[in-house]
Amino acid sequence: MSKIKGSCLCGSVTYESDAEPLMVATCHCTNCQHASGSSFSVNIGLPAESVTLNGDSLKAYEDKQTDSGVPMLRKFCANCGSPILSEVLAAGGLNFVKAGTLDDSSWVVPNAEIWCDSKVAWGAAPDETPQMPGNPPLG
Repeated sequence: MSKIKGSCLCGSVTYESDAEPLMVATCHCTNCQHASGSSFSVNIGLPAESVTLNGDSLKAYEDKQTDSGVPMLRKFCANCGSPILSEVLAAGGLNFVKAGTLDDSSWVVPNAEIWCDSKVAWGAAPDETPQMPGNPPLG
């Protein structure tokens, strides 16, 4: 795999890693739902030491509502608010980069879905739902 690269929405924070992902997981926990503003979060598990951050410093939210009781640090751009990565302290040296921040996400295929007990029923649209390449027609 080539280098993993990504950034926040405004571009003031960038990151890269040469490591092979340890896992790619779709997380359905309610905390990821709140943090992403969606029904799930797609996360790429990488060794923490392999992730190089550049640009502005990330802000961190200490999420204490974890199954292990050990906080997780949810790190995001202080300028635009984009979630960049989660540092799972209980996993000892593992960071989960948010797949939506990748420069090229074409290779991302989740190999696990976690916290499925919290999965929302409306998370996937039925096949017959109209699909549009961009915004819906206005007017």
